[in-house]
Amino acid sequence: MAASQSSISRVPSRCTETAQATVAFEIAGYSLHKGLGRGKYLRSPVFSIGGYDWCIQYYPDGKNEDYEGYVSVFLELLTKNAEATVHYDWMVVEPVRGESIALHYGKEPLPFNSQKSFWGIPKFFKTTVENESFFLRNDCLVIECEVSVTKGTIEVPVPPSDLLDNLATLLEGKKGADVTFKVQGEVFPAHKNLLAMRSAVFDAKFYGPMADKGAQDITIDEMQPAVFKAFLHFIYTDTMPSMDDLDDDDKREMVKHLLVAADKYAMARMKRICEGMLCECLDVETVATILALADQHHCSNLNLCSLRIEWMM
Repeated sequence: MAASQSSISRVPSRCTETAQATVAFEIAGYSLHKGLGRGKYLRSPVFSIGGYDWCIQYYPDGKNEDYEGYVSVFLELLTKNAEATVHYDWMVVEPVRGESIALHYGKEPLPFNSQKSFWGIPKFFKTTVENESFFLRNDCLVIECEVSVTKGTIEVPVPPSDLLDNLATLLEGKKGADVTFKVQGEVFPAHKNLLAMRSAVFDAKFYGPMADKGAQDITIDEMQPAVFKAFLHFIYTDTMPSMDDLDDDDKREMVKHLLVAADKYAMARMKRICEGMLCECLDVETVATILALADQHHCSNLNLCSLRIEWMM
């Protein structure tokens, strides 16, 4: 139904995430629209806030029979497939002094989306003679809605993943361990399924066609306990253990042993990391032994680094 209406944006302000504006909806011929019928409404001109289109619904006889004798007002999101969180306050402009009188303050932000595109106040004001004489002038009513639109989903702070810490704790705590490695007198409990997931060699050993399903004690002869402990740390956490307590020579030796272990147990990422660490500490005194190691274990990157050092000698 047509009516003489205007939509006015007052004091708009914008920031990156939230847009605010106060919109006025003028209902000219207020008395003519009374009796329009419950559930029937006038719609304001479309206005834009936060990049979305909106309008105000004005029900002169209430939204439904529960609100008979009241004016109902609702804010409607018109943009399709949009989502926003909105806070609004509803006011009436007092016609003599032009002051905005707040009738309803929004208690909390409300979600507008394709499932719920409108929210409002079903009992905006009661259509009594007293209210109408106060709110109207020349049979004209001016409604204001102060709208604050936050686009998108409100972010919830999420702590960083602690999965690696949990896996390290699993290794250290030995809970649920179902296999034990004996390395030169030291014992290391571990978990078959995790080892098999990380290494194709362990997978074949524990779950392959020739696997000994009942194997629980495995002796490792080719590694030192400190190296095997560091090797397990990488398997569980995908990170190299701290070597801050080692001097440069001992650190280099540790990394060389870990590279050999990574190659033997098909740990490709660990092998590449070891290659990178050895490339960083290459010098004329160690290049010959590192080059031999690279050739033996097919480390192309380490081999190239070693050859460059030799060419410079």
